[in-house]
Amino acid sequence: MNTDQYLIDHYNNYDEDRRLVPKHGSVEFLTTMKYIKKYIKSDDRVLEIGAGTGRYSHALAREGYDVDAVELVEHNIEVFKQNTQPNENITITKGNAMDLSAFPDNTYHITLLLGPLYHLYTKKDKQKALSEAIRVTRPGGIIFAAYVISDGCLLDEGFHRGNINVAEYIEKGLIDSKTFVAKSQPKDLFELVRKENIDDLMSVFSVSRLNYVASDGCALFMREAVDAMDDITFELYLKYHFATCEREDLLGISSHAIDIFRK
Repeated sequence: MNTDQYLIDHYNNYDEDRRLVPKHGSVEFLTTMKYIKKYIKSDDRVLEIGAGTGRYSHALAREGYDVDAVELVEHNIEVFKQNTQPNENITITKGNAMDLSAFPDNTYHITLLLGPLYHLYTKKDKQKALSEAIRVTRPGGIIFAAYVISDGCLLDEGFHRGNINVAEYIEKGLIDSKTFVAKSQPKDLFELVRKENIDDLMSVFSVSRLNYVASDGCALFMREAVDAMDDITFELYLKYHFATCEREDLLGISSHAIDIFRK
């Protein structure tokens, strides 16, 4: 089975919008939107690459921004269209993050690459997707690139939730027994990386990093506690998270991260 088919099968049976709805899931969404709002200006054009069902695209379009979206999975495109409201100035195109040839150079002020890098498994493919995102962004524009972070996922899904299987992961070499570096394949659906991998990917591009953000921090690891918070406590937790999500000593324990850089 090829990489695209693994993705199509996954998202045909998965509600990505629902992932970001519970309190613990909303931390990632609210953090990403907070940083988008930090940089976006009133007349900016936005491109979201790998838009899924459009949670970010629709949120921005409903605030009056012009948004173009690209998505690989037909099922997600159909849901995206169903969620579109009449007042949104928004388009959705079927396409691949590694080939944005339908989009001209130097066009968008804000480019969102919030999902495709989760599912690309070679350095060459990841850099191709990053290169395309940079190409279609205007000089001075801002690119947001999201990643799934290895150690946060290993601590949460592996050890905390009891899914670590020594025979499956260690003996088959999916996790190095000394460094605990993870090795992912298309059938695993998600490529797990560390910040040093991201730094290496970005070293070939002439861009300026603005922020590197632990977008959900400890929210997945302590999801039951976060979901049980009353609204006042959750607001306080969000303030704590926003105050600490760029602290270098906490970056590795996040399950997701956003690299924000200027072309």
